Amino acid sequence: MKLNNILILLLSLALFGCQHKEKVDLLVYNANIYTVDSNFAKVEAMAIKDGNIVELGTTQEIIKKYKTLKSIDANGLFVYPGLIDAHCHFLSYAKSMKSVNLFGTKSFSEVVNRIVEFQKKEDLQFITGRGWDQNDWELKEFPNKFELDELFPDVPVLITRVDGHAILINQAAIDFVGLKDTAILGGLIEKDENGKLTGILIDNAVDLVEFPKMKRNVLVDVIDQAQKNCFAYGLTTLDDAGLDRESIDLIDSLQEANFLKMRLYAMVSDKPEFQEYYLKNGKIKTEMLNVRSFKFYADGALGSRGACLSHPYSDKPDSQGFLLSSQEHFNSSAEKMANSGWQMNTHAIGDSANRTMLGIYGKYGKGKRWRIEHAQVLTESDFELFKRFEVMPSVQPTHATSDMYWAGERLGEQRVKDAYAYKRLLDQFGKIALGTDFPIEDISTIKTFYAATIRKDWDGFPDGGFQFKDALSREEALKGMTIWAAYSNFEEKEKGSLEPGKLADFVIMDKDWLNCTDDEILDTKIINTYIGGKLVYQKTK
Repeated sequence: MKLNNILILLLSLALFGCQHKEKVDLLVYNANIYTVDSNFAKVEAMAIKDGNIVELGTTQEIIKKYKTLKSIDANGLFVYPGLIDAHCHFLSYAKSMKSVNLFGTKSFSEVVNRIVEFQKKEDLQFITGRGWDQNDWELKEFPNKFELDELFPDVPVLITRVDGHAILINQAAIDFVGLKDTAILGGLIEKDENGKLTGILIDNAVDLVEFPKMKRNVLVDVIDQAQKNCFAYGLTTLDDAGLDRESIDLIDSLQEANFLKMRLYAMVSDKPEFQEYYLKNGKIKTEMLNVRSFKFYADGALGSRGACLSHPYSDKPDSQGFLLSSQEHFNSSAEKMANSGWQMNTHAIGDSANRTMLGIYGKYGKGKRWRIEHAQVLTESDFELFKRFEVMPSVQPTHATSDMYWAGERLGEQRVKDAYAYKRLLDQFGKIALGTDFPIEDISTIKTFYAATIRKDWDGFPDGGFQFKDALSREEALKGMTIWAAYSNFEEKEKGSLEPGKLADFVIMDKDWLNCTDDEILDTKIINTYIGGKLVYQKTK
């Protein structure tokens, strides 16, 4: 055969091969891809089309079979399914960007100084802030309003404790809302020894104070910044734990306009009017928004001693917390949820609150994939109820490493051993969903993974980890942030792992979380975040 004929034949074969390559939108290759599928398989490449994964395999296989105008040579970096925060407060986090940041304050004086400096710059008619925690102060007692009264006699001030279960307001705020000294079911308006209001309101009493709502244009701006911050940590789905109808409608409209690109699993707040509306009108399910659950509060927080315990607090023998609603309310609501097919997700911190809700779940919700949020303190004999009643635990690992400095004082040496027991909860149900509860905790997925597996703070304390027997393995923690979190949302068939037919939500990192050293986890850099095969975050050099 003549040379020119051979060249023509080779060219024809090459063109024929190209014509029979399937066209896709994106190829990722030369990567270490943790699929988190049922075999926890690891592959090198994947092809993506129309926002979904088409195929995974070796780099050679995928490049040979598919063609595209866009491709990512990962150069050996590590690819994981898009990370899911199974319990957070996204809209609250967004709104907090327009308030005083009180996280990390070491005294009430520092709190006051931050408020003063904030108001000098902003000159607002209403001052709000969040993040103070008296447990971090030398004097571990609730503050009072009297200094704020002197500094801001005419400007209402409302500052929220780190967990959201207590607030401090000044007299101007009391006057603005017309607050009266009254008894509150599941809440407390605190008074000093002279019977004067201190400005501290706990749990249900917090709902008595409401400032004017943020203007829509401002809210939209902070929501945009909030989602960008989340993308920078590899988050692609958020479970917002407790939203009203107005907020859900806003999210829906922003996503319809392609402005809000974050996927959201919205839990509807437990209010009679919301139950009436959503149980009548049904669930909402789009590719971006899933509304099929209600968020209930059994009790308050351990830090503010609102958690409902079966025995008194070790550091306050005259108190054991309280339920935030009557058992009749929880029972009737559970029956409604069961009959209508809605998921019931309940905040339960104290062992008494957990036992109460587990019993109700066992009566109405067995096998319905209902969730206990936090499951923070349990009586040893109650762990098996998660298995018996098929209740899914949804926990936040950084709560353990934030609370470990003082939790023993609240609970006592013996009782604290059955708190933050994530491994034992996993062993009972077989799955566990992980989140952060941000803005109560840091939004960092890196810190979530570290706290779940290493059980230390970011300075390496304590040696050996806090109650390390209840640490999760690295594979378990990754599943808790991906496929198990998706399962908790009834979304495991569409996300949570990288498999053909599933959404192309994924994150590229510079660290191998399954094999790197403990310290390297905290040094992780998020390189890219993709939602539906589209880039939503890229690390700047």
